[in-house]
Amino acid sequence: MFNTASTTPEKILQMLAALLLFAAVMGVILFIAGRFGGKRGDKVVAYLYLLPAVLMLAVGLVYPGLRTIYQSFFDAAGTAFIGFDNYGTIFTDKDQLTVLRNTVFWVVVTPFVATAIGLVYAILVDKSRFESFAKALIFLPMSISFVAAGVIWKFVYEYRPDQGNVKQIGLVNQLIVWLGGKPVQLLIETPLNTFLLIIVMIWIQAGFAMTILSAAIKAIPDDIIEAARLDGVNAWSMFRKITLPSVQPTVVVVLTTIGIGTLKVFDIVRTMTGGNFETSVVANEFYRQTFNADNQGLGAALAVLLFVLVIPIVIYNIRSLRRSEAS
Repeated sequence: MFNTASTTPEKILQMLAALLLFAAVMGVILFIAGRFGGKRGDKVVAYLYLLPAVLMLAVGLVYPGLRTIYQSFFDAAGTAFIGFDNYGTIFTDKDQLTVLRNTVFWVVVTPFVATAIGLVYAILVDKSRFESFAKALIFLPMSISFVAAGVIWKFVYEYRPDQGNVKQIGLVNQLIVWLGGKPVQLLIETPLNTFLLIIVMIWIQAGFAMTILSAAIKAIPDDIIEAARLDGVNAWSMFRKITLPSVQPTVVVVLTTIGIGTLKVFDIVRTMTGGNFETSVVANEFYRQTFNADNQGLGAALAVLLFVLVIPIVIYNIRSLRRSEAS
């Protein structure tokens, strides 16, 4: 057990030291900034205030990132240089190929399904009598953590052996029994289990998509909608020719945001299956190789791969935003 009596004062001292250091840095910045005036002084003040943020980014983000890239070229112990062997393992090893396959499933299915559900739901409840309640209902999963969601859905998929009068506590298996079937160990059936985990992510992210897209739909000018209705445009044409083009930039933002979150998914997989039964994804495998298998090199390579996969999505998002602002 930890000796809390000895560690608590140390933590308090560390916290006080951090606060004093922050106060000292701010004092130095304010002192230097006060010695400059005019436009030149404004620039100096701006640079001085940016300096702590830049330093923290360098120490907390840039250096660890470069260190991880460097570590990815070494063996499991981090002592022998092996070049691109770890990356070769990712794209040739059977287990790692399964991890990549699962990650592709997650990234292809989750953003599009969650965004589609959110968009359709936002349109259906828009200006309805129970709009607020309906939106709160689908947004509710966003208020809980991924770990809590994983625990909830693990109970939904729970399995009990079909022996005598044993009752199923899992909702899905109970429905299967009611329909005359036999209970199934859903979370060990490959690749079905991967898609069952994806459903949990969709359940959470659909509320986010609905909220953002609902705001975009409400921003469509009423005169455009009224003109379309006077012209006799039906509901499908209204969606295809007016609603969807109007919210297209927002749809791109929602897709890319959910896509990035999906690439980094870890909690759901770790909570529900631990990455077993061929359900692991890149983020979970990075954790497993680094902390469980003690393979520092392969873990670092997986972290670098995750970073590389996120970059194109971010670039596409930025370009789409710039195009929408220019138009």
